[in-house]
Amino acid sequence: MDEEKPKKEEPAADDPGEGDKSKATTLVDDANTAAERMEKANERKSELLRQEQELEAKKTLSGKAEGEVKRPEPKKETDEEYADRVRSGEANPLKEDGFV
Repeated sequence: MDEEKPKKEEPAADDPGEGDKSKATTLVDDANTAAERMEKANERKSELLRQEQELEAKKTLSGKAEGEVKRPEPKKETDEEYADRVRSGEANPLKEDGFV
């Protein structure tokens, strides 16, 4: 039985002899570069999150947190404003004092 030996392929003149290695290496290098960028971004995000947590803790401890809601104080009416309301009929001093 004659078994034929596989022929070795000779590289073409344009082929540098690396075959698919250069493409695979390039893809691996690109993936490594992308992974490094993602790691740096994750580190930056972690630092920003830590800073945000510190600020939130300081805000809470300083008493400036938004937990307490204060009602606005009613506006104090001056004597002139009250006199104007009485003259226009909006206010009845007898009713306010309980006489009517």
